[in-house]
Amino acid sequence: MAAPLDPVIAQIIPLLPLRDPATMTPQSARESLRALAAARAAVPPPAVDRVSDIQVKGGAGPIPARVYRVGSGPAPTVVFFHGGGWVAGDLETHDRQARFLAIETGAVVVSVDYRRPPETRFPGAFEDAFAATRDIFNRVAEFGGDARRLGVAGDSAGGNLAAATALACRDAGIKLAGQFLVYPATDAVGNYADTRENARFPSRSENAEGYFLSRAVMEWFAGHYLADPGHANDWRASPLRAASLAGVAPAVVTTAWFDPLRDEGAAYARALEAAGVRVKHHEGPGLIHGYFSMGETSEVARAEAQRARADFKVLLTRGV
Repeated sequence: MAAPLDPVIAQIIPLLPLRDPATMTPQSARESLRALAAARAAVPPPAVDRVSDIQVKGGAGPIPARVYRVGSGPAPTVVFFHGGGWVAGDLETHDRQARFLAIETGAVVVSVDYRRPPETRFPGAFEDAFAATRDIFNRVAEFGGDARRLGVAGDSAGGNLAAATALACRDAGIKLAGQFLVYPATDAVGNYADTRENARFPSRSENAEGYFLSRAVMEWFAGHYLADPGHANDWRASPLRAASLAGVAPAVVTTAWFDPLRDEGAAYARALEAAGVRVKHHEGPGLIHGYFSMGETSEVARAEAQRARADFKVLLTRGV
């Protein structure tokens, strides 16, 4: 029996944005996520030792990034990709997540602001994510300093980019210490609108609406990211469709029970295990999509996120 919805989360849901795809525009989605982040301005962000804005290589030129450091000695390095349905989200909306990741893993975290649709469609975000990771790997002495302890991480659409980047790194001979996939989108085939494809993942109907992220909003996001629905068959958009997952970096995968993406995230964890990849899966009982941003309000969310980050720290500490 699944844990009931956390009552604190239940009170938060009506206050969350991105609820009406019929009226949502890319600009309004971006503004609403920025407003949500700004609403927390009165609460001091988690303190790290240093924060600096830099540029890293993207798929078509330099892109912005932000570096978070705790301590000054050698450390792991994590390339972090923010969520927001590929369309929204930026360095500001995910500043607190990046800080918590740095604090709790001890890593130097490089948060990457990839190009977004509709201005840049698939595979632009993926190309930026992989190019940035390769650039950071080649310049690792400027960051944590240890190429054996490089990882990728991301939430939601960022989890999708982290998973695809981990596959690309495997193929390019870049050995990652780990990948941290937080409620990732892993299979966009059907653009979340196809009845037969949706039936493969019961959470898309069980959690279709009422728990912040809806299936209809995922359809809206995928429609903006993928100029051609056929692009969803590409593993760079749907890592679950990759021909092989063997040899990819060990993973920590988190899902949330009340999330339409729950089952495709769990399916990716199982597929990784079946391919011989070491995986730790956190199921997120009682939680919804986006709970990593709710830990300062919900104790259930805070504890689950901390457990997952602790497991990722183990991978980074172990190295390759």
